[in-house]
Amino acid sequence: MALNNTYEARLVQQETAVGAGVQILLLALLGSAIGMGPAGWLTGLAFAIATWAILSLALHRSGLRSFGPANRVTLGRATLVGGVTALVADSFESSPPVTLFVGLTAVALILDGVDGKVARRTGTSTALGARFDMEVDAFLILVLSVYVSMPLGPWVLLIGAMRYAFVAAARVWPWLNAPLPPSTARKTVAATQGVFLLLAASGFFPYAATFAVTATALAALVWSFGRDVLWLYRTSRTRRGARVTEVRELVAS
Repeated sequence: MALNNTYEARLVQQETAVGAGVQILLLALLGSAIGMGPAGWLTGLAFAIATWAILSLALHRSGLRSFGPANRVTLGRATLVGGVTALVADSFESSPPVTLFVGLTAVALILDGVDGKVARRTGTSTALGARFDMEVDAFLILVLSVYVSMPLGPWVLLIGAMRYAFVAAARVWPWLNAPLPPSTARKTVAATQGVFLLLAASGFFPYAATFAVTATALAALVWSFGRDVLWLYRTSRTRRGARVTEVRELVAS
């Protein structure tokens, strides 16, 4: 049994190594297609290594015996995000071909709706898979906000930084870690961020329209985060009040 577990663990880790290899292959294809500079190469390689290392560690800690089809889809999407990241880094030296940039990003966004469906249909939903999916989403939004901020200004970075700011704040105020109730509005806002940023990054629209689309994305995100933070705060106060009442009743009795 121990040998079987070890063998399965090795297979799982091998899939992450294959993912890193595919990422490097994609970078080579992009490099040969557009003549990608050092910034793009170094950033893409750093993304591949970091993804492999973090995912390998997370898989080891979770003890999963199978990587699963849904995680394979997410890993493929992460590979595309690595390509987009390399193109954005390279854009500080020269603008990437619009069709290539939009194509990679569009496929990554489309696949965002696939891995969840695959997990549910195959019965392979896991906490690690959900976290992996969320982190890939968040990083793509961050990268796109960096790209869009170049023509529109640094305020666009708020879109990509908001989720990371929330995670950092939760370390200071633990009540932010409480589970949130399901919300269609929250899912809709999260899903449309990438679409709005891709439209803004495409360059297909005049400046005013691009500004309006990006500002709408930011406003929707501020509303969504603000609503959730307010709900978490009120819930935490209610729970604290209930605990205080229980203590008082125990003391009185």
